[in-house]
Amino acid sequence: MTKISVKNIKGDVVKDITLESKIWNIDVNDDALKKMIRLQLDSMRQGTRKTKTRAEVSGGGRKPWKQKGTGRARQGSIRATQWRGGGIAFGVNPRDYSFKINRKERVLALKTALTYKAKEKALVILDSIKLDSLKTKEATTILENLKLSGKILFVTSDENENLYMATRNLGNVLVLMYNEINCYDLTNADTLVIEEEALNKIEEVLK
Repeated sequence: MTKISVKNIKGDVVKDITLESKIWNIDVNDDALKKMIRLQLDSMRQGTRKTKTRAEVSGGGRKPWKQKGTGRARQGSIRATQWRGGGIAFGVNPRDYSFKINRKERVLALKTALTYKAKEKALVILDSIKLDSLKTKEATTILENLKLSGKILFVTSDENENLYMATRNLGNVLVLMYNEINCYDLTNADTLVIEEEALNKIEEVLK
């Protein structure tokens, strides 16, 4: 069992809690994590690139010169692949890059990402993330109190409009709800800052 301190937004320790070992201290599976990250990135690809084959390029219906007697190589169309302006051989076509992963592998990948954050001591638990206003200055004060730098991922238990608006202008901060966490954003963040209630909900779902 892993113990961790719960802090308030001023950086003071409020209490200690124990993390669920089956979620925060598992035998990591890098293959599952890598596969899940690749699925997320591939699903964002549009896959709309398209080249035209010689059958789709306009023109080229007439043979450019007769087959024999010119001294030049035989040609059937000025839209063949070797001609400038001709079709493209084996070019790219629209495709769907997404693929499927079964549920158990998805859960394993998410637990692996969470375990890494706990083992790297890049996990901060806050008793509550309540901001009085949506000013960016208030968000930067919290980061200073907690002595956080680099890419920060905040995970809340419900919609926290003030936190979202206060951090919107900060390029290194991302705010997600507990049911929106994913392997890519967890891995991409240097520090995971999670609300205690959100932590309880995550453990309840993944247990």
